[in-house]
Amino acid sequence: MASLRQLEYLVTVVDTGSFTRAAEQLHVTQPALSHQMRALEHSVGGPLLERLPRSVRLTPMGRAMLPHARAALADAERARCAARQASGQVAGELLIATVYSVSLGVLPPALRVWRRERPDVDVRLFEYRHADELRDAMLAGEADLAIGPRPAGWTGPVRTLGTEEFVVVLPADGATESTSDGTVDLAELADCAWVHYAPGHGLAELLDAACAEAGFRPRPAVRTEQTAAAPLLAAAGLGPALVPANVLPAEFIGRILLPGKPIRRELVAYGRSEPDPLTAAFGEVLARHARV
Repeated sequence: MASLRQLEYLVTVVDTGSFTRAAEQLHVTQPALSHQMRALEHSVGGPLLERLPRSVRLTPMGRAMLPHARAALADAERARCAARQASGQVAGELLIATVYSVSLGVLPPALRVWRRERPDVDVRLFEYRHADELRDAMLAGEADLAIGPRPAGWTGPVRTLGTEEFVVVLPADGATESTSDGTVDLAELADCAWVHYAPGHGLAELLDAACAEAGFRPRPAVRTEQTAAAPLLAAAGLGPALVPANVLPAEFIGRILLPGKPIRRELVAYGRSEPDPLTAAFGEVLARHARV
């Protein structure tokens, strides 16, 4: 069975790209490091690393094992912190991973309540552009809880928070026709240049898919990495934007319309295993106060 020390050796060799540099970082001799890596490969039944003249590369077995090694080391570190917290040596810390739009529109009310109720617990927020990046980070053990769109094929616990509604933002004085119920057919905006999102941003895919279903491909007037910037750019007249309704401030000056065919996505909180008491407590606050 692989030991945590052996998993640490594997991760360090991969991250440094060299047995020599890994041995220096780990403060062990290179022969001792090589011996432990051979022992790890023997225990899993095959080679994990290919030794090249000036570097190393992962084998298919190594690529499969690496994210689990990272997750095991992260879990061990959290266990160490939990023990120190129980002994009163340190205050608590909660690691939350999410996507850009959720940290902007959904989380702030829940974090405000959490901070008021648990001022001794620090929160570290990790933000990602795409739901796939969020899922990968959670698999790698980088956070205690992930908050975002439901991940496909996830085997750990998942808690539904609600359904996020998307709206179309236009300038307040825009001439686009809307129906009496405040909706607009996206096809009516096919000739517009859009406020789009940067390649790799999860909302870029969502906008492209919604427009494709309406029969056109959105032509970008500008692309932005920041979800918060999209409605402001749209209100300034650069073009329509598709944004989560929850990111809009209370006194937003732009024109807000619902797509004729609703665009929604489910938001969930998920983890790798049953949550520890601190993470479970945050989950309860999140379920009550998240602004979905």
